[in-house]
Amino acid sequence: MNINSEKTTSDIMIIKLDDRVDTFSAPNLRAHFSKLLAQGRANFIVDLSDATFLDSAGLAALVKLLKDSREKGGNVKIILPENKSVRRIFSLTKFDRVFDIQLTVPMAVGAF
Repeated sequence: MNINSEKTTSDIMIIKLDDRVDTFSAPNLRAHFSKLLAQGRANFIVDLSDATFLDSAGLAALVKLLKDSREKGGNVKIILPENKSVRRIFSLTKFDRVFDIQLTVPMAVGAF
């Protein structure tokens, strides 16, 4: 899994994840999120549009980010994956009701 982060002009961190977001990549992902939170970041867009797999460890990392960002007065927006099986995970777990789901990064930026 590759993690690419960039800050928008409105101080929102966009984190693009591709490939597998799973048990093996989740520790690096949690560490990356923790580093950004420690830097004072609170608003995040997690772009999963290119994710090919998502398991419970990946979901747990996203939920922790949501909890930690809200404690700092921020929020997390999720860009849904194009992969139908990964999208299905969000609906089966009802996380599509927990996270603010957006279709594109510009829509997510506008939703803050």
